[in-house]
Amino acid sequence: MNQKILATFQVNGEEREVAFAPNETLLEVLRERMDLVGTKHGCELGECGACAVLVDGQPVLSCLMLGLEVGDAKVETIEGVARGGELHPLQEAFADLGGSQCGYCTPGMVMTAKALLDETPKPSRAEIEEALSGNLCRCTGYLQIFESVERAADALAAEGGQA
Repeated sequence: MNQKILATFQVNGEEREVAFAPNETLLEVLRERMDLVGTKHGCELGECGACAVLVDGQPVLSCLMLGLEVGDAKVETIEGVARGGELHPLQEAFADLGGSQCGYCTPGMVMTAKALLDETPKPSRAEIEEALSGNLCRCTGYLQIFESVERAADALAAEGGQA
């Protein structure tokens, strides 16, 4: 029996109704039921960070969370980061500084970095390294990623805004 649950999610600032099986992860619900494919399938074991999204502003590995667990929480995916057609400073910095090479890890990196900058507007390099320690990248060597987060922090501070 393929029983489905009908739920309303707050995703990227919009209420969205979605039907899914009770055993589906948030990752599966986002990608396969809501067509938000920016969040990536990685290891599906909670070890790589490619599937990171924000749930009530906190980074969550969507492969480890059931869709049922979302409840009334606000979910933000990489599709919700740009501001009215303009790239977010994190997205700009990743593109400009080579923080995104193959790009597979980038959505999870950006979402995790956004949570950090929301809580700590001017993080130290050590704080950036710690925040991103659960996000793996096979391409960059991490230096460009850390520099991208630092540049975005500077850009956000200059515009007086929040990540």
